[in-house]
Amino acid sequence: MDIKCSVFIAASVDGFIARPDGDIEWLNRPEYEGAELNGVTYEHFIATVDALVMGRKTLEKVFSFAEWPYEGTPVIVLSRQSVEIPAQLKGKVEVMSQDVTRLVAALAERGMKHLYIDGGQTIQAFLEAGLIDELIITRIPVLLGQGIPLFSQLGSGHELRHIGTYASDNGFVQSRYEVSGTR
Repeated sequence: MDIKCSVFIAASVDGFIARPDGDIEWLNRPEYEGAELNGVTYEHFIATVDALVMGRKTLEKVFSFAEWPYEGTPVIVLSRQSVEIPAQLKGKVEVMSQDVTRLVAALAERGMKHLYIDGGQTIQAFLEAGLIDELIITRIPVLLGQGIPLFSQLGSGHELRHIGTYASDNGFVQSRYEVSGTR
């Protein structure tokens, strides 16, 4: 299977990707808007992926945004429950229920080469299956105290190879890792 799976995500310094209720408004502060960022920008990253894979809860959060943020990028939603896709997103969002290993194989068969994996539970499932090749984690200068962890209790450890760390003037610190021993 020649397909790369990457994580590109923001987390608080204490390791949370959202507040306990899923709120991510802490990411939208005026001083973060338009700040020049060092490292891999979202625009550069998203231009390299063939599809985005996320869980149902992450999709529900995205539905609350004013605009659909993934125009031009197919979105695959992992869910064993039915998901109501709004009419304007038909053909842009596909719901699949198979396990992550089969999902990656099916997407590779479609010719996809690079998947963006998003959402806490989805990232953890891909890590546990040994499918994540790269982690790009941007630490936001805030302590949430509690919330949804980026990494909860994974079943096994994972060796990482540090690729680089980049600090931006607004306090963002992005670290990039290659996950060793995948596939």
